Amino acid sequence: MLIKVRVDNFLVYSNDVELSLIADMRIKRFADNVYENMGFNVLKSLCVYGANNSGKTCLVRAINSIKNVLLGLVAEVPSNIFRNDKVCSFGVTFMECDRVFEYDFKYDSTLLNGYKRGFVYECLKELTFESHKNISIKELFIRDVINGIYRFHEDDELSKILSLVSNDNILIYTVNTSILSKIGEYKDILRKFADSITVLDMNNIPINRTIDVLKNNEKIKEKTVELIRLADLDIDDFLYYADSSKSGAIGITNEEEAPNPREEVLKLKVAIGDMLRLTSVHKGKSVQSFSFDSTGTKKIVSIASYIVEALDEGKTLVVDALDSSLHFRLTRAIVALFNNELNVKAQLIFTAHDATLLDCKKLFRKDQIWFASKDSENEYLYSLAEFTAKEDKIRSETDVFDRYNSGVLGALPEPDMISILLSDTRSNGGN
Repeated sequence: MLIKVRVDNFLVYSNDVELSLIADMRIKRFADNVYENMGFNVLKSLCVYGANNSGKTCLVRAINSIKNVLLGLVAEVPSNIFRNDKVCSFGVTFMECDRVFEYDFKYDSTLLNGYKRGFVYECLKELTFESHKNISIKELFIRDVINGIYRFHEDDELSKILSLVSNDNILIYTVNTSILSKIGEYKDILRKFADSITVLDMNNIPINRTIDVLKNNEKIKEKTVELIRLADLDIDDFLYYADSSKSGAIGITNEEEAPNPREEVLKLKVAIGDMLRLTSVHKGKSVQSFSFDSTGTKKIVSIASYIVEALDEGKTLVVDALDSSLHFRLTRAIVALFNNELNVKAQLIFTAHDATLLDCKKLFRKDQIWFASKDSENEYLYSLAEFTAKEDKIRSETDVFDRYNSGVLGALPEPDMISILLSDTRSNGGN
């Protein structure tokens, strides 16, 4: 379970920002939106709003980069393009195996003798709650190439090894963990946490995952179909036929029409035969889903299995632009699934533009709504909970949309486009 994300000098972020899913327990509303374990109170869902190019997608990419580094899928990350500093920093606080950890690393893309300096810092700590709500922090290991600090908790031999390993990758991938069992234990913890995170982009979400579930995963197949059916009131059923000739589905594709470019991404990495076998039932009629259903319905079909899997297995689902092509009530319903008391530990973190979701009366706590913003100097990431009832007049019953739309909360674009017409008028001599 994700508790905090820290990013510095990565893509658009030129300074350090932090996203926290620690619940502010001074907020008494919607207690079901919070998961409590080992003294930590963690939010089940969180939404990030902001103007275009304000850092929302960059935050999602940062989480994905952390996941990929921990899984050994990538061995480098890009630094901010507007600074000369080539060292970017990442950090996560997370809950795994009923323990809480904090892991930070730095990557230096500076060339030295033709090679990038690589991972020049990493540190793993364990956090525990003691009496009186005090947090105890135990450093498990630190490998600081920049300052020459190499320390493994209560193990001098492993401390010496830390100074000898390569910077090409993080520690768990540069030593033989089958021999060094303690590092192997940390490797299992870090990889298990990374595996529990799924990162999606609603504008780039192939449908193949749901097809695989309909074909091979009986465990979550029924719930996936049920979610699709409930999400579209016009759908009676949704099926995958191994033999498309037995589906009886009506194909309505006009081969002379050019494909809808918005939907091409939904077909990526999917065989045309599989697409033809997807069948939706509308008012008793079976039709080929890919040629009949709307873009919004296809996106629901694509994301349905991820939602069910996250809820079923207690995973963290991170989605960029969740509200893309979806009706606002449908987006709210998805969020409500994660906020529900029946959800034990699954999380949903998403970005959105739909300001109708800014609802502290029926959907969110104040600490679940975040904003991404930037000016000519810096980038910012902040929570609605930072706006106080006394000073800012923002309460849980406040109309947050009205406040956001008026600019009080920031993170609001101001597109003054009248100059387009004015310039045209001037070019025509005012005629």
